[in-house]
Amino acid sequence: MLDEVLALAASGGAAVVAAAGTDVWQELRQTVAGWFGRGDAGRERRELERLDRTADVLRASGPDVAEQTRIRQEGVWQERFTTALENLDEADRRRAVEQLRALLSAAAQLSASSAGAGGMAVGRDAHFRATDGGLTVGVVNGGVNMNTPSKPDPAQG
Repeated sequence: MLDEVLALAASGGAAVVAAAGTDVWQELRQTVAGWFGRGDAGRERRELERLDRTADVLRASGPDVAEQTRIRQEGVWQERFTTALENLDEADRRRAVEQLRALLSAAAQLSASSAGAGGMAVGRDAHFRATDGGLTVGVVNGGVNMNTPSKPDPAQG
């Protein structure tokens, strides 16, 4: 089970960092804080504060250290998830692992596509329409379809 705990903790850290600053952040942040809080409102509030600090650190990092900051923050959250799971007895750990697995699955669905200040991440097919300004793509893993938008109806202007 240790390998599974470490893998889930790594995925949890990556999910927190990937969501920070995107349109799925508020929902994921609340869900993660609830997972750590385990019904304790004070603990949940402290986790929300930690999550907010993480988002602030990521937002404030300049382009020259952005990747290092992301890696560091993923490690911080991986360690937090690992420690939380290790501190539970076996029965509670099994429940927490199942809850974390469900949380990560929901996070993957939420973040299948998201946009933030640094660009857009899409975890499934994306379809773009080219405009006069064109489109710049940095990394593409999969297909990109670009179509010229249809002309508006004369009644629309």
